[in-house]
Amino acid sequence: MESSNRITAKVVVDKMMQDDLFSQWLGITILDVRDGYSKIQMTVRPEMINGFGIVHGGIAFSLADSAFAFACNNRNVLSVALDTAINFLKPVHPGDVLTAEAKELHNGKSTGLYNVIISNQNGHVVAVFKGTCFRTKKKLTGD
Repeated sequence: MESSNRITAKVVVDKMMQDDLFSQWLGITILDVRDGYSKIQMTVRPEMINGFGIVHGGIAFSLADSAFAFACNNRNVLSVALDTAINFLKPVHPGDVLTAEAKELHNGKSTGLYNVIISNQNGHVVAVFKGTCFRTKKKLTGD
């Protein structure tokens, strides 16, 4: 049970999303957040296509990066990416609905480790992302 004087994960992520113009441009919808976890979704638009007729890898990376950010910051401790990597498993096409689910693997005092799985509307995993964050001593919102 969360303490009544503690800012909730949802409040923190809502504030982040309000200020995150890039995630807004991507069309991200927040599906679920809780300590060390986030699940978000977006629909791929035609302007996200690369020269090969498939979605630019930066789009899937950006979706995963946003899920990572929401998961590692939602305890209201400003955390920044220290190291990230992505593996692309299947192509993504316009109209695909992508879901990114970020799960915390390690919550340390100064670092955190997260795994993000990106799947399409058919439940196929299209990419796997891993991120390590560095935790600062700053708060994102509130006291």
